[in-house]
Amino acid sequence: MAGRFLSLFKPIGRVLPEIKKPERKVSFNEKIFWTGLVLVIFLVMTEIPLYGIAASASDQFSALRVIFASNRGTLMELGIGPIVTAGLILQLLAGSSIIQCDMSDSEDRGLFTTASKVFTVVLTGIQAAAYIISGMYGALPGPTTLVIFLQLIGTGIIVMLMDELVQKGWGLGSGISLFIMAGVAQTVFWDTFSPSTGLFVGSLSSYLGGGQTFLAWAFGSASGVYPSLLGFFATIGVFLVVIYLNGIRIELPMSYAGYKGFRSRYPIKLLYVSNLPVIFASALFANVYFFSQLLWGTQGRPAPGTNLFFQIIGDFNFNATSGSITPVGGLAYLVTAPRNIQNVAADPLRAAAYLGIIVVFCAVFSLIWLEVGGLGPSKVAQQLMDSGMQIPGYRRSGRPIESVLKRYIPVVTVLGGIIVGFVAGFSDFLGAFGSGTGILLSVGIIYQYYELLMRERAAEMFPAFRRILGE
Repeated sequence: MAGRFLSLFKPIGRVLPEIKKPERKVSFNEKIFWTGLVLVIFLVMTEIPLYGIAASASDQFSALRVIFASNRGTLMELGIGPIVTAGLILQLLAGSSIIQCDMSDSEDRGLFTTASKVFTVVLTGIQAAAYIISGMYGALPGPTTLVIFLQLIGTGIIVMLMDELVQKGWGLGSGISLFIMAGVAQTVFWDTFSPSTGLFVGSLSSYLGGGQTFLAWAFGSASGVYPSLLGFFATIGVFLVVIYLNGIRIELPMSYAGYKGFRSRYPIKLLYVSNLPVIFASALFANVYFFSQLLWGTQGRPAPGTNLFFQIIGDFNFNATSGSITPVGGLAYLVTAPRNIQNVAADPLRAAAYLGIIVVFCAVFSLIWLEVGGLGPSKVAQQLMDSGMQIPGYRRSGRPIESVLKRYIPVVTVLGGIIVGFVAGFSDFLGAFGSGTGILLSVGIIYQYYELLMRERAAEMFPAFRRILGE
């Protein structure tokens, strides 16, 4: 039954646009070129406004956009949200064996990729329609609605193909990671240095331009419109903390059965499942916020406190003057972080609830991904056995290796998830630019790109290394 699920996508794969794998060895400089070109196209699309809507300073999803690399009112309105959501759904289905997929088989891998692309296009259409139906762009005539919908669909397909171009060997790393990193860097830059434009102003310009008092500039205003000096220092501090956390690890001594006397170490990082827990948690919170606001908008935007259903899932307040929509109660309110110290002090119970929710969800998602992602002690023990490694002093068997790994991996996984949740939550409380989640993601991505660039450069200079690196 599960096998039939993926086979359903075989006919569709023939008509979907596709980037072919390179049939020759792509040089390091050529990979840099294609990666840079994709990055430039992405950044340009984040600045091109959608045709048919008026520019607006208000953005009710601004705090949730960082993990989707999206930008309000532009071609990148949806960002990479549909791609990430489609990938997560299929990974969870495959990891939990609801659908059968052997990633070592080239045909299964191809069908899985095709299914991901189909899900991406479908989710792009669903999210585009939801944005329009929710009234986010105001009352629009029928032809304009169709034009906006087609723009979002077309951009979604372009982003999907750019990600495929990078991942299939023409570029470096992953297009998704590249877009997230670029989006966070862009946000940090503009939050720091942007001159006053009437709609937005950076942290340094906001005080020098006389837009606010020193205390409001230093610690943030209650409205949260201007980035604060505290947020600037918090951004630098969180970058350093996350870099430090990425370097903490436990190293288990290992030896190779086939080479007596040859010793090695197997590292178990504190952030064992990387930043995946905070991605899952943030994606879940974003969907709770989005769909609760969508329902609220379709029901005529009832006033806060007048509808019990919205008091539970998310109550919102609409400001007719500015056109802004803000959560004021319910679950959507609790999963949205107060963005500076002023807001934390004004509602400490909300801040405590948000921190508790994100920490718990990060810990839970860490344990879930431990098994779904094939990172559990039994899977790792089998991989070590297959590579000919063993723990010195133990007989060569998977059981003793698994028993040793069970002492460390589950504990480190939960502890890492809790720490990631705390870092993301407190970063938001301090008003860090790009949000705590964005900084966590960008540091991890930068570290991955550093390792990838070193490997590519080494393989370019010493071709014999390609065999060692498995390329």
